[in-house]
Amino acid sequence: MNESSSIKLLGELAQGTRGRVVRINAQGSLRRSILTMGLVPGVEITVQGRAPLGDPMEIVFRGFRLTLRKEEANGVAVEVF
Repeated sequence: MNESSSIKLLGELAQGTRGRVVRINAQGSLRRSILTMGLVPGVEITVQGRAPLGDPMEIVFRGFRLTLRKEEANGVAVEVF
């Protein structure tokens, strides 16, 4: 398995998936917002739940729960465990 096959956008991940943030792809104010929320490279996350249509989604990291819109989540690349 090559490295890129385990890298996914956070917004694509199913409930229960665990991984580590590897990079923030978003730009401008969305990038600043994501970083301010604490989603920075190296942080381990777990997808806790998703709304019925997949937007928004809830993740857990560093003991906190965070709800993200799909646009926000798709700005975060995650290495899946």
